[in-house]
Amino acid sequence: MATGEEVVPALQDSWGDFWLFRFFVNAAGYASIVVPGFLLIQYFKRRNYLETGRGICFPVIKSCVFGSEVKSVHQEDGSLPPRAEPPESSTARQVFKLLFCAAGLQASYLTWGVLQERVMTRTYGATETEPGEKFKDSQFLVFMNRILAFTVAGLYCALTKQPRHGAPMYKYSFASLSNILSSWCQYEALKYISFPTQVLAKASKVIPVMMMGKLVSRKSYEYWEYLTAALISVGVSMFLLSSAPNRHVSTVTTFSGVILLAGYIIFDSFTSNWQDALFAYKMSPVQMMFGVNVFSCLFTVGSLLEQGALLESVRFMSRHSEFTAHAVLLSVCSACGQLFIFYTINQFGAAVFTIIMTLRQAFAILLSCLIYGHTVTVVGGLGVAVVFMALFLRVYARSRMKKRSKKLPPGETPVQKV
Repeated sequence: MATGEEVVPALQDSWGDFWLFRFFVNAAGYASIVVPGFLLIQYFKRRNYLETGRGICFPVIKSCVFGSEVKSVHQEDGSLPPRAEPPESSTARQVFKLLFCAAGLQASYLTWGVLQERVMTRTYGATETEPGEKFKDSQFLVFMNRILAFTVAGLYCALTKQPRHGAPMYKYSFASLSNILSSWCQYEALKYISFPTQVLAKASKVIPVMMMGKLVSRKSYEYWEYLTAALISVGVSMFLLSSAPNRHVSTVTTFSGVILLAGYIIFDSFTSNWQDALFAYKMSPVQMMFGVNVFSCLFTVGSLLEQGALLESVRFMSRHSEFTAHAVLLSVCSACGQLFIFYTINQFGAAVFTIIMTLRQAFAILLSCLIYGHTVTVVGGLGVAVVFMALFLRVYARSRMKKRSKKLPPGETPVQKV
């Protein structure tokens, strides 16, 4: 830990580059939008605007503040609308679809992971005489990802028929804010920890997701879920506590990195559980993607403009065309990956999707080690194996529970799962 912290000052040219300071500055920027919005919502509710409001702004205010407040019937999964059964097709066609989904997910997120590490840990413009410079503003990368995801989701909703839903628009802002903060922590953490460490920590987020599920959604869990969560904890601990005699600087886990990873996991766990609750309204996953990214673009661009960081990031892009290509490709991979997620779950269900994404995490660690020279000890490798064994055990147990629940007598309901 102490050795890792010694490399941190090299990343910071001034107090303004310290991650905690930037976090509070970003939070202040979001608060400058959230607080007036909250006061407006309270004003319209106290004024009983639904009864007294008139004019051309009435439909917009009604949609943003009140919605229709009509929820759909309780869904079996709770996290996604019921999956539409695919029409009968040949086995070869189904295999082709599965390979297409797997290839799309792997290509999108493996490329995204490699680019993410490149952008946050390497310099641009380095020559024999100049050391080059690093891109430091993680919030700008979050904005780039969200603006493209917003555009893709908006076009998809405009070109395809989507269900009408009654969720007040402001409710998307909660998931949006936590999603922005989790993404920012994820980018920022790469300045202090290795990418394999981050991937493994993300695989262990099932533990705080379960905790958030109890707090936010009042869910209950089976014994095997607690067992696999414990195995994941053991595996992650083995990986993090393993040490190599000649450890490379980039593989050092610092205290700052641990805090940022914890922030990512906490914020991301809240996002998934809040979206879970929002799916009680009649909406499609793409509508959820659109609604969340509307507020994400609003929050990030507002904060960037207030800090003057938007122009500085644009200047960095103009100085380094390679960074521009990386940032754009990073956003494309993120947006396309989300669409592949929705399509895969719709066609094959959550279990197949989880298996594909679990394999992607393993490939991401391997690819990062090959490209960027990270080292993993024997104990660390065993820890990785324990984590992925636990993840596959969760998939198997969940599929068995779903099959058993279909055989339950009417009136009996299975325990909800994460």
